[in-house]
Amino acid sequence: MRTTPFPSLRRAHPKPHGVGRAVALAVLAALSVSTAPNQAAPLPPSPAIKRLNWAPTNTIFRAAKGSDNWPMTWADDGALYTAYGDGNGFEPFVPEKLSLGFAKITGAPSEIAGKNLRTPSLEQKGQGVAGRKASGLLCVGGVLYLWARNAANAQLAWSADHGATWTWCDWKFTNSFGCPTFLNFGKNYAGARDEFVYVYSPDADSAYEVADRLVLARVHKSAIRNRSAYEFLKALEADGNPVWTRSLAERGAVLNNPRRCYRPSVSYNPALRRYWLVHSVPAASSRDATGKLDTRFRGGLAIYDAPQPWGPWTSAFFVDAWDTGPGDSASFPPKWMSADGRTMYLVFSGDDSFSVRRAEVECTTSPP
Repeated sequence: MRTTPFPSLRRAHPKPHGVGRAVALAVLAALSVSTAPNQAAPLPPSPAIKRLNWAPTNTIFRAAKGSDNWPMTWADDGALYTAYGDGNGFEPFVPEKLSLGFAKITGAPSEIAGKNLRTPSLEQKGQGVAGRKASGLLCVGGVLYLWARNAANAQLAWSADHGATWTWCDWKFTNSFGCPTFLNFGKNYAGARDEFVYVYSPDADSAYEVADRLVLARVHKSAIRNRSAYEFLKALEADGNPVWTRSLAERGAVLNNPRRCYRPSVSYNPALRRYWLVHSVPAASSRDATGKLDTRFRGGLAIYDAPQPWGPWTSAFFVDAWDTGPGDSASFPPKWMSADGRTMYLVFSGDDSFSVRRAEVECTTSPP
């Protein structure tokens, strides 16, 4: 296993109170990029989150150069498991480029250890749309579940031995849900709000389409492999309660943002009692000379928060052009959230790498 030190984040971030906390925030403000939701944000500002203060770009940790994607989950053994695409993973690199490779992450953000896990029953080859790639990971009851996109539209696989062997479901989502991802809670799904697992996706057949809205499904955690057990968000009642339907054709939106919804991730911050939905924002600068969309090096970043998995979603952070490439996917792993919820680490595929950046959260009031 290769251990990669993270000098810029090595110092632990305590949970300061009173004057100590004020001093810490003042120092952070002097060293960080501080951005509140701007006028371009498509949703109302968050009632709970005042701003996110990002660590400077020169402190961003980079590893696994040439590999992207990086959905993550916190498993029962305490490790983070992730998957990469169109690359050779962590050093020492795997000899052949994989469309879907698997890896294990141990250690805190100050000392990250990444290890490639060879798993022939999961690995895929094929550049870009030609190969299946991971879009979501979840650990429930010691079993890893993985959504693979580029599978016309998406297909589910699972592993009961921490990724050594995988079994593929014999069904697929063939309408919408072209880039599904799981809502992640704590270690091995600890702290989940109920007995259900939640799945988000752009309302599109392909991960390479920018959609007008995001959609939401749920399934009991004991029936994740059973397609007939899935329900889809249809609408919200006047009091904000969700209405579910078994019919995919009757699905409604969990979030509307015309021509801007792209490859999301969702995780829960228990200390702040907020759900965090993250996706890169494609821009004109995100397209290469051939017109192909590529947010690994240029683009914006959208971070929304909500009190429930179905919303109502508000803007915690939104920029059309982030100060570094946002990657094709990004997430806040719950394992790397501080006890008070105010320090989080964004894992993203910016610069076509496994990238990690610290964010300090300023709340409008004390968390409930």
